[in-house]
Amino acid sequence: MTTTHAALLRGINVSGHRKVPMAQLRSLLEELGHRDVRTYLQSGNAVFTTDADDQDEETLRQSLEAAVEQHFGFHVDCLVRDAEYLAAVADACPFPAAELEGRQLHATYFSAPVAPERLAGIDQAAFLPEEFRLGDRVLYLYAPDGLGRSKLAEALSRPGLTKGIVATTRNWNTVVKLVEMTRA
Repeated sequence: MTTTHAALLRGINVSGHRKVPMAQLRSLLEELGHRDVRTYLQSGNAVFTTDADDQDEETLRQSLEAAVEQHFGFHVDCLVRDAEYLAAVADACPFPAAELEGRQLHATYFSAPVAPERLAGIDQAAFLPEEFRLGDRVLYLYAPDGLGRSKLAEALSRPGLTKGIVATTRNWNTVVKLVEMTRA
């Protein structure tokens, strides 16, 4: 039995730093024994299939991080999520995703569950109309003017809120595309 996964690489190909060409990422995933490898955009999104009995998400993450570091010479935090999880995140969105532009809605994926208490100090009313909701290893962020202008996103990214947890954010267009790619 095979399982389809998405690998989400954090903080690559930003302003010419930590360059990871997608063709090389595809080759690296294939060298790790994965099949049907495809990438989306240049921001570190890859979809692949693997034998379900072989490896869980944590094992896949560790092997990908080690391979990236060995090949490119720098560490990149990665998250690996299966198709079922990605679809569940999209289905559980608490905001009207179909009515919003992709740049207005974001999902921040976490490496582990985040206790609501960690975010309790953020006064959501002070940031309206921006809002966030916490889900299963994900935070949904509605930022009507986009992420780049979001004061709430800035507050959520403060050190300490997710200490010890890897977090990487994707806009809703990417969330939907990854679901589509993992279903294909």
